[in-house]
Amino acid sequence: MTIENASVALTNPTEAGADALTIETIRAAAARIEGAVVKTPMMHSITLSEITGAEVWLKFENLQFTAAYKERGALNALLHLSEEQKKRGVIAASAGNHSQGLSYHGTRLGVPVTIVMPKTTPTVKVMQTESVGGNVVLEGETFDEAAAHARTLEKELGLTFIHPFDDPLIAAGQGTVALEMLDVKPDLDCLVTPIGGGGLISGMATAAKSLNPDIEIVGVQAALFPSMFAKIKGEERDCGGDTLAEGIAVKKPGEFTSKVIAERVDDILLVDEPKLEKAVALLLQIEKTVVEGAGAAGLAAVLSNPERFAGKMIGLVLCGGNIDTRLLANVLLRDLARQGRLARLRVTLQDRPGALFKVMSLFDQHNVNIIEIYHQRIFTTLPAKGLITDIECEARDADQVERLIKALREKNYAVEMVELN
Repeated sequence: MTIENASVALTNPTEAGADALTIETIRAAAARIEGAVVKTPMMHSITLSEITGAEVWLKFENLQFTAAYKERGALNALLHLSEEQKKRGVIAASAGNHSQGLSYHGTRLGVPVTIVMPKTTPTVKVMQTESVGGNVVLEGETFDEAAAHARTLEKELGLTFIHPFDDPLIAAGQGTVALEMLDVKPDLDCLVTPIGGGGLISGMATAAKSLNPDIEIVGVQAALFPSMFAKIKGEERDCGGDTLAEGIAVKKPGEFTSKVIAERVDDILLVDEPKLEKAVALLLQIEKTVVEGAGAAGLAAVLSNPERFAGKMIGLVLCGGNIDTRLLANVLLRDLARQGRLARLRVTLQDRPGALFKVMSLFDQHNVNIIEIYHQRIFTTLPAKGLITDIECEARDADQVERLIKALREKNYAVEMVELN
């Protein structure tokens, strides 16, 4: 069996060597999926370039039908199925974008798709997968338990298991992103790409290095989930926590993909949660595009390492746009707080008529808008006649808030800013 004609029915794709992924397999994948996935735009961001000091080019994979690049690899794998495999159907364990991409294209091709998700998966993700034709099975409390059950069903029902990242066919499909980027901008100096299990960066690194051996490939992981970073660098690192970039929150990196990354990726950077939040907010405010935390990881890395990328021509993949609207609202409000445009001031007052009114008059004089007021009389260490008032307010900038705080202190009010972590 040739590499190009390799089947999803490979006994164990994770055992394949890096040579199973080549520019030829990626070009073949591009021809195979052409017309069935969106050839997403790639655009130069003038404003982000000014902010970062680099020349930033964005690949809008969040504009795929299912709002993520995962469709590419999923479709490439589906198109390698034999007629018997298509008839029986496929199965995967996923609570994210792979489930939607596989379900959408499987349904479109008439291939039954079963997705096993942990029982803890948010209802919205279950509904999104079912809405594009997937049959969702909820099993286990963790992803590992769901994956084990998927493997059991694979054997019991004779289904074909399609891994979300650790498969040469999946990685070849994802590598078509880099082909499109370099077709638009062949003189890119660097690609900065999110890493979860490693499928996207494996394919992109293979394609890019084949077309331009001098191009730099930089991977990005959330600091809370540095699994591939630790594996490649031979370090022991804890993985866990509530990261905004749940799409790349992978505790166990791919076996196949780690071989490719070790050979073809130049560096891996870690980004913290505030920078991920900042990147999501900037992309919405400046580019008017919605991305999930994982999709903003590349920009977060550039924001975190301005000296490293200064003056370079950089390609960033906005790999997904599936973010909960309430979470997005929180991210945007927190960003306003970090900018100083939203603030919470804690003021100590005497519990007497007119006390709050006098404070409000200072807000009025400084043209600072009050959003919410919280009184606390009981659970304080103040005397019984004292109270703490938290005032959430909106200003033009941090300087305007500082002037208000100075005015309050000049009137002998004890006031402090409640800091955002």
